[in-house]
Amino acid sequence: MDSPTRQRYLHRAERATHVLLFTREDKQYEFGPRPFFFLGPASYVSHQGSRPISFVWRLHTPMPADFFQAAALAA
Repeated sequence: MDSPTRQRYLHRAERATHVLLFTREDKQYEFGPRPFFFLGPASYVSHQGSRPISFVWRLHTPMPADFFQAAALAA
């Protein structure tokens, strides 16, 4: 059985929904919960698996260089 979330992402074009990506470096920092950073709208590229499912998205605008460097180090 597919989850509603999986169905929403897989059928986003026919349902006219959009994906907006938010991320953060980690959950906590010295001042409490770290705020999310808005990366912008994204387009579907691919997915694999089912539980858990993994999606690949393409950002419509490039990720800021300093945030990209931090993300690349984490990966």
